Amino acid sequence: MASLGVNLDHLATVRQARRTVEPDPVTLALLAELGGADGITVHLREDRRHIQDRDVELLKATVRTRLNLEMAATEAMLAKAIALQPAMVTLVPERREEVTTEGGLDVAGQGEELRRRIQTLQGHGIPVSLFVDAEPQQLLACQASGAQWVELHTGAYADAPWAQQPKALAQLVEGCERARQLGLRVNAGHGLTYQNVEAVAAIPGIEELNIGHTIVARALAVGLEQAVRQMKQLISQPRREPLFGAGILLQNPGNPVDALEPLG
Repeated sequence: MASLGVNLDHLATVRQARRTVEPDPVTLALLAELGGADGITVHLREDRRHIQDRDVELLKATVRTRLNLEMAATEAMLAKAIALQPAMVTLVPERREEVTTEGGLDVAGQGEELRRRIQTLQGHGIPVSLFVDAEPQQLLACQASGAQWVELHTGAYADAPWAQQPKALAQLVEGCERARQLGLRVNAGHGLTYQNVEAVAAIPGIEELNIGHTIVARALAVGLEQAVRQMKQLISQPRREPLFGAGILLQNPGNPVDALEPLG
């Protein structure tokens, strides 16, 4: 069963819209944990558009589950993470003009500099996860980098038209299995909602789903604790019916990758 990491970035986005003090993601992290969150995830961007330095410092002191710090692989952020000592660092691509993270990190194209930074973080006792697309070249590069984890980018699946979701899901299934064969541990996230999360939660081998925007959106209606509780229920007991895009996983429960046609 996959665990749930709740991303609080969009709570901070509401606060920063008015440059005020509320809502405070630090105090609301407690409600997320009460609702069943297994971890808290925040992205400390270089432009500080939502999460701020004080947020991560206070979250580190108050979170009772675990703190996953998303960040760009820069020297400045490396120093910040080493000082903070989160439970995990997830390295993500970052562009100033993007609305949200677009696509996975190009690990294959970054080479030795990225490997050195991963080794530095892990040398300070911080496990490193790489946010990547479920592509063979990128997963091989992740293994070569020395990182212990990958987080599969689920955006292509989340954004796919309903008829195309099975193919996008198959790519995630295959990517997860390939990553595990390479000795990597696997998380996943991006764009997952209450409507599409169950098929991904049912993929064997995925350890954690990191989800933010849809939980924050539902929290406006039902409150954060209840919104987290509802998402946790879907992840804990996902339906495996073809209607929800997960039917292919039942074709060969012993090895779901063998059940897939070549993706081409």
